[in-house]
Amino acid sequence: MNTKHQSDPQGDKKQTSDRAEPTNVLPAEDAAGGSLADPFIKRPVMTILLTVSLVVFGISSYLKLPVSDLPAVDYPVINISATYDGMNAETMANSVASPLEKEFMEIDGLETVTSSSQMGYSKLTIVFNLDKNIDTAAMDVQAAISRAMRSLPSDITPPTYSKSNPNSSPIFYIGLGSDSMTAGQLYDYAKSEVAQRINIVPGVSSVEVHGSPRAVRVQVNMKKLFNMGLTLDDVTLAVKKNTVMQSTGDVKGKTRTFILKPEGQLDFAKGYEDIVVTYRNQAPVYLKDIAECQDSLASTDLQLTFSAKGIPAFNAAIVIAVTKASGANTVEVAKAVRELIPEFKETLPPSVCLVPLHDRSLSILDSIQDVKETLLIAFVLVVIVVFLFLGRAKETFIPVVAMPASVLLTFIVMKALGYSLDNLSLMALTLAIGFLVDDAIVFLENMVRRMEHGEPPLVAAFRGAKQISFTILSMTLSLAAVFIPLVFMGGQIGRIFREFSITIVVAILASGVISLTLTPMLCAHILSPKTGSETRIEHFSKELEERFLKYYRTSLTWFLDNRWFSVGTWVICLLGTLVLFQMLPKTLFPVGDSGSMMGLSMTQEGTSPAAIRALQSQACKILEKHPAVDHFVSVCGVSGFMNPNQGFFFISLKDRKERPHITAITQDLTRQLSMIPGFRAYFNPMPTLDIQTGTTDTRRGKYAYSISGIDPQEVYKVAEEMRANITQMRGVFPISVNSDLSISNPEVRIDIDRKKAATWGISASTIENSMYYTYAQHYCYLIKTPIDQYNVIVSASEEFRKSPDDLNWLYLRSDTTGKLIPLKTVAHWSSVLGPMSINHINNFPAVTVYFSLFPGYPIGLLTQDMDALVNKVMPAELIGSFEGEASTFKAAVSDLIWLTVIAVFVMYVLLGILYEHPIHPITVLSTLPVALVGGFLTLWLFNAEFSLYAFIGVFMLMGIVKKNGIIIVDFAIEKRAEGKTPKEAIFDACIQRFRPIMMTTVSTVVGALPIALGWGADGESRAPLGYIVVGGLVFAQLITLYVTPAIYLLFENKKQMAVK
Repeated sequence: MNTKHQSDPQGDKKQTSDRAEPTNVLPAEDAAGGSLADPFIKRPVMTILLTVSLVVFGISSYLKLPVSDLPAVDYPVINISATYDGMNAETMANSVASPLEKEFMEIDGLETVTSSSQMGYSKLTIVFNLDKNIDTAAMDVQAAISRAMRSLPSDITPPTYSKSNPNSSPIFYIGLGSDSMTAGQLYDYAKSEVAQRINIVPGVSSVEVHGSPRAVRVQVNMKKLFNMGLTLDDVTLAVKKNTVMQSTGDVKGKTRTFILKPEGQLDFAKGYEDIVVTYRNQAPVYLKDIAECQDSLASTDLQLTFSAKGIPAFNAAIVIAVTKASGANTVEVAKAVRELIPEFKETLPPSVCLVPLHDRSLSILDSIQDVKETLLIAFVLVVIVVFLFLGRAKETFIPVVAMPASVLLTFIVMKALGYSLDNLSLMALTLAIGFLVDDAIVFLENMVRRMEHGEPPLVAAFRGAKQISFTILSMTLSLAAVFIPLVFMGGQIGRIFREFSITIVVAILASGVISLTLTPMLCAHILSPKTGSETRIEHFSKELEERFLKYYRTSLTWFLDNRWFSVGTWVICLLGTLVLFQMLPKTLFPVGDSGSMMGLSMTQEGTSPAAIRALQSQACKILEKHPAVDHFVSVCGVSGFMNPNQGFFFISLKDRKERPHITAITQDLTRQLSMIPGFRAYFNPMPTLDIQTGTTDTRRGKYAYSISGIDPQEVYKVAEEMRANITQMRGVFPISVNSDLSISNPEVRIDIDRKKAATWGISASTIENSMYYTYAQHYCYLIKTPIDQYNVIVSASEEFRKSPDDLNWLYLRSDTTGKLIPLKTVAHWSSVLGPMSINHINNFPAVTVYFSLFPGYPIGLLTQDMDALVNKVMPAELIGSFEGEASTFKAAVSDLIWLTVIAVFVMYVLLGILYEHPIHPITVLSTLPVALVGGFLTLWLFNAEFSLYAFIGVFMLMGIVKKNGIIIVDFAIEKRAEGKTPKEAIFDACIQRFRPIMMTTVSTVVGALPIALGWGADGESRAPLGYIVVGGLVFAQLITLYVTPAIYLLFENKKQMAVK
């Protein structure tokens, strides 16, 4: 700080000499240099060529940046699936999920293991620490599965695993419907003709066809089967023997070789009818004599429909979901898929209708367009502000050039770092617009001031650069330092917002570079010497400035004479900051209005598939009539994906101008559909920034709280008590409260009379195998075709699978006599209640309670109420924790508070190094509480929530507002070096730096104004950020011009007293 603040020998007081210089010639004492900007002023051609290169590479980088809604981030999350046909939920949890969980718990770097087991299916999700490499994690999981196979049932299909990204949801949905094709035929067409074509589109990761493939079903009449003296085992064995595809070799002659290709496989139901099961009285018993062979579906419980305005309902429907590859350009991939639709429609059979259901790239483009418009508006407003202050086009041209140059330099770095144009990076640039021009304004204003005192442009540029370069360097580095702690923010949110943080740091540094290179050159070679004439705007600006300065001189003198009043004001602001921070309602992300929502429907446990389909159809009729719904997809009867008694909705709403806010619609639909007897529905808006904050099922509710422990009955009891209490909590939408506790599913308990069974030659294995073949809907053969593989399913026909009484038709073959023995002879059964699904967290029984809040109710108050409830009802031996967004919120608030403290410390250290003084940084940072209390007060006045956006606004506000302190303190130090007293130095600094302080503040305020006004379709989500910045800067501008000088003077006087 020493050499920089040496007074210029041709300084402000030697105006007569300066005015005597008639030409724009650089004096010898200035040509020697002395600032970072000197080489660029002396070599304008070099500077221009570098700028042209910057423009070329910047535009090229911008055009090549991928477009997405969020940064491409890999998450170490792995899903494991295990199937065991016909096995109940309890057995799946104990015999399949638990052994796997025990092995997974041994993996290094594991964070949580969750599992959900239901009939015949277990799904496990493993979440690793964010620093765990996903490929290493996958290898560890594969090894754990191999070890666990020793403990799993011997006849189970080996579990499979897949890497998962919670934020990689499909970007495009296409619906296919037909009234003449069967669902199986439509599925084949979609998979072979549509999905395969989309799969080869560059950037596509996977194409999933949601529907059911065809299957051959052999529906056995149990009465006829008994009359023929047969069992399902006999039928299954006959089918396996009569349909086969295997290698049969070849025959080789002297000159030719022939491949043997027997047509042993039966592809359709018609061929299975003539299979001979056995012979009775020397006559064959054909399969068609005892069973009905059908060309059906693999899942007859599935019901998938979609509805769109102007599109009729179809008898058969499927949905195709397209997911992009990690790092691929969402917009380009969706565009390529969209361009295929006309081609598909040209080749579609007349009976098939293709409907694009959802294109996520459109919302991304709309959102990005909103951000671009906000950026452009901010740019125009900033230019207008600069013009109004300076009053001349040439002076205004310089920051107009500096701003896009800084942005283009940022694009180059973004491309080099592999970043994308997404909501967060563009928001970073929008925020930066207000202060990207600050450095250029400070340099320009200082030079204009020198020119107004008679210095030629070239001389003013060199002397101004020497005088102001260190100030600009301090402003740039200290502002960048504010955001550096955000780069190291932990957790999933920190990983996602890292790109935002680095982008804004790069933009700040780019602004500093431009202000010390291009801006000085333009000032030196474009501006004309002052001739004495003024434009009207220039005259008006100076007259207005002088009026303000007249009042400011008087009031500043009073505050400096009564500096303890200023200190008292500062203390009040500090206390106000702490109080308001505690008072403000807090949330993680504002809901926004994405125009899309997801819903989960539930029926009573044990409801039959037919009844579920009927109830889901009733719900669809309500959705079709709702005035806000544009189109939707409805699904129920999906095994594995959800419980058997659940259904799923994906809804796209009409344009925002034609409907209420999405939160009102979600509550309205939840109420309407829940009025259907025996039916409950839970709807949640899809957030504008679809950041999944965990692996919790957000379809059931936006927030979740889990309870786990060793004793399952204790867990279930407390979970029910928690659910009842949460329903009564303030802010909770009562209808939305539900849990994944499903222990009231009707079951048939079969008790084997082992003595009788042994007498008749029936083993327990015979009983369970016979029941498996009869009721488990297992497949006994896979039909192989070029398109896909299809199941052959043998089971009792539906009329013999309706109630527990139908077990009377089950006969067992004696191992000793070969005779058929009725099941009722060796066993008896009764109806009981059991679990439909069993959930584990870290291998402990667990229940998760889901719920949503009324619009506007802050999650911060919810977490406080929940903590009080947990202390009241949760036993010490149980573990309770928030899951999903609520958990992320608590961690994020804690991290951000700590990062705010670190940011202040980093700024202090950096300023201390730059000033080589321990007190001056404190003077500069004294502006922070004044600005923060203004920002918090603005949030409170507008009844806005303190969201993650608001936290970002806090960091931005801290970085910007201390610029005023730097500008004042820098010039005060310079004046002190000239021999002035502390009071004279700080007074002169405040008066001389009044205009640049006002210019930088007003330009930043108008730059953030579009955000504060909620510009764009979802601007309301970002509005709290604008409130913090605009409110904080306006309030700070009124206070810091008095408080900061008083604090500076107080410290200087204390130092002088200490020296004496």
